[in-house]
Amino acid sequence: MKKNILLAVISLLLVSCSQKITRDMQYPKMYEEKPVSIVIMPPINQTQHVEAKDYFYTTMFAPLCEKGYYVFSPLLTMELFQSESAYDAEQFIEADLSQFRNVLGADAAMFTIIKSWKRNNIGGKLTVDVEYILRSTKTNETLYRREGNIKVDTSVSGGGGGVFGALVNLAATAISTATTDKVIAGRRCTAYVLSDMPVGKYDTELYGKDQKLPAGKSFVKATVK
Repeated sequence: MKKNILLAVISLLLVSCSQKITRDMQYPKMYEEKPVSIVIMPPINQTQHVEAKDYFYTTMFAPLCEKGYYVFSPLLTMELFQSESAYDAEQFIEADLSQFRNVLGADAAMFTIIKSWKRNNIGGKLTVDVEYILRSTKTNETLYRREGNIKVDTSVSGGGGGVFGALVNLAATAISTATTDKVIAGRRCTAYVLSDMPVGKYDTELYGKDQKLPAGKSFVKATVK
């Protein structure tokens, strides 16, 4: 009897492990509402790097456009948010978002929470931890939510062999990491974490066809080059 129960449990575990979570299972509300336009909210910065907020804000435009959405330019909305005392997204992350639909015509608002921003110039690694939350401006419901702990590898090689070559590579890596920190790291992090986000209508190849594609885990940890 015990043996049969054990076999049944093992069978259930094997079946559950073999089942893939698809995008329509993970993000059903994205397919229900089908948002077309997205407004990027100023990031909520929980780190000591004050400048991370402004730089990360501008890096999200391209990755979201590449996913097939109409995205309001952060350069234009930043001025609007500042003039309307809306540059602190903390006050909106759980509030009614209908005003962004009424004023801008946005279908959804993308919130980001920067939880960690660590730089290692010598090792050529930038570690960024960011949570992405897409909320509907119509229903105020969360359509998409995912967090990523991403290490951006900015190491540089090619200085030749020996001690001198190693020193050249080390110096190049430090310079590359310092310059990549604010812009490239944010862009790479966003592109990687949002890789499983259902595409918008301007992606003519995949729109309406990506429901059964695999969805990623709600928390992803990876190293990208």
